[in-house]
Amino acid sequence: METGNIVEYIDHHKIMCGVILEVKKQRLRILTENNREIKLSLNRLSHKCNTHLNLSMGKYKLVEALKEIAGKRNALINHIDIKELWEILSSEKKWIDLATMTGFCFPDGPTYDHESAVVRAFFKNRSYFKFSSDRFFPYSEEQVEQISNQQKEADRKNRIIDEGSAWLKKVLDIEKPYLPDDKIECIDILKSCYLFQKESPHYSIGKVILKKAGIDNIEIVFQLLVKLGIWDKNENIELYRLEIPTVFPDEVMKNATELASGHKKDLSNYKNRQDLTDLSAITIDGQSTLDFDDAISIEDKGDHYRLGVHIADVGYFIKKEDIIDQESVSRGSSIYMPDQKIPMLPSSIAENLCSLRKGELRPSISIIIKLSRSAEIINYEIVPSLVKVDRQLTYYDVNTLANEDHEILILHDIAKKFREKRLKQGAIQISLPDINVWLDNGKVNVTKINRESPGRMLVAEIMIMANWLMAKFLLEHDMPAIFRSQAEPRERLYRKEEGTLFQNWMQRKSLSRFILSHEAENHSGLGLEAYVTATSPIRKYFDVITQRQLRGILGLEEPYTKEEIENIIQRLELPMSYVSKIQYYRHRYWLLKYLEGKIREEQEAIVLSRRKENYQVLLTEYMIECDLPVSSGINLKPQDLIHVTIQHVNARKDVISVFVS
Repeated sequence: METGNIVEYIDHHKIMCGVILEVKKQRLRILTENNREIKLSLNRLSHKCNTHLNLSMGKYKLVEALKEIAGKRNALINHIDIKELWEILSSEKKWIDLATMTGFCFPDGPTYDHESAVVRAFFKNRSYFKFSSDRFFPYSEEQVEQISNQQKEADRKNRIIDEGSAWLKKVLDIEKPYLPDDKIECIDILKSCYLFQKESPHYSIGKVILKKAGIDNIEIVFQLLVKLGIWDKNENIELYRLEIPTVFPDEVMKNATELASGHKKDLSNYKNRQDLTDLSAITIDGQSTLDFDDAISIEDKGDHYRLGVHIADVGYFIKKEDIIDQESVSRGSSIYMPDQKIPMLPSSIAENLCSLRKGELRPSISIIIKLSRSAEIINYEIVPSLVKVDRQLTYYDVNTLANEDHEILILHDIAKKFREKRLKQGAIQISLPDINVWLDNGKVNVTKINRESPGRMLVAEIMIMANWLMAKFLLEHDMPAIFRSQAEPRERLYRKEEGTLFQNWMQRKSLSRFILSHEAENHSGLGLEAYVTATSPIRKYFDVITQRQLRGILGLEEPYTKEEIENIIQRLELPMSYVSKIQYYRHRYWLLKYLEGKIREEQEAIVLSRRKENYQVLLTEYMIECDLPVSSGINLKPQDLIHVTIQHVNARKDVISVFVS
């Protein structure tokens, strides 16, 4: 190469023409057709030839000459049909050099301009030939089709970007925009970007759409979706992030409806079950409960009591691996949120067929417990049964009747004495109020619930007793199950039920995580040597599994093996973690939403700990933690009771800030 040579190079996906001004080793100083001087290495050139320009003609004329040459070469491209060349040459399966290819395209005395035109044409259309420096290789038919599809997809994406970004700009300025059908894909892309950020498969294209629309804050996407009526201002985005289904598939609903409507509810339909319909069974649940999966009965036999805990026999209706069972295990549990309930089972089963509704005959698994007058367990048995609930009570009803109803009095006394027994065995009793958040016609309501009220304490302890006895029953019959265990906590902050609110809160933080296994181990938190959960089979799949193992002992079905139990534990790990997350985040969201209306109000708080830049405090009225800046100028220590003022709350951003009153 020498000065004055005309060369070409690729810049920003475009072939540019230039003339060499200086050659220094392997570096070239070039004047381009755009009147720029650049430095390039020899290997950056896409085409070179022996055509010269006289450098003495001056810079302006050189640039004009380069433009003229580039224009002539681009015009020659129109005489090249690459597809036709491919159809002729595709069977060759060999590399074709530039001179030969130029001869195919321009058989009558080709020049360097024709060579350049060939390079430019093949660079512009790379659908048929592999292009390497100064030679070409025809693609196979499959490769051509694949490249064509890729190009169509690229064109489609570019169209979405251009049209979508232009439309978004208009949406930002319109008070009440609407979503046209041809923009649904664009919105789906933006939804995915908002929900999953960099993990979204559409993140790259979504980012380009937003940039071209002049949007630099991803939170604006949420506002746009609300503005378009696609999402509500309080949309539960965690449902989308965790991909939690809110409705049942049509096939599941059809199967559930047929199962519920086809079941005959008469005594002849139930064989080998103890008829316990003469017992005065009662359910005790929250006011809005519709799926009743456990009931209690108590008989005063004079010298002893006969306590019955009756669990809806879900296994009688839902068979292993049938379509409803498969859907249930994929969900893992019903999900309870302030604004929504997502059931594990369709309502025709959860609230009808299996639900222990007042006056309805229901198959159950019953734990019949004989207790002394001092509430010591003498013996127990577990049997398949038939029950009919006599009273459907709420916790409020039980609290009201606590001092006058004979059955409630006995049940409460049994519960208290069973708790005393557990505490003596090392149980850790954490007594913290529950914060109940619910919506009424869009209005957020918050109440503090005393978990130690007669109704709640009674149900909690008797269900713990029933679950413990079922664990013992399974062990006695050498039956694997999903046993729950818990190691000792890192420390014990108080004895029995003597802890303060601060100690109870911090004790809960120091508890060890519970462990699930097919083998039983000690549960330190409950003070019991073995434990399962089986009292909520309508709402929790773990309880369905326990119930099926009990049914196996009772000869009602084939039980799971140890290996199958371990597989189920692993299978349920992810859906159950999602259930916990969604319930926690949604409860917190609506609680913060409620507190948005409490700005500038004074609240009582307990200091939990001190960090580098803030204190961690607990608002006792709402049992929610928040940070208090150390810069408040007051020296505080854990357990101090203080008053703070709510300064700022943003539920969507999960933010709450307070300052010392």
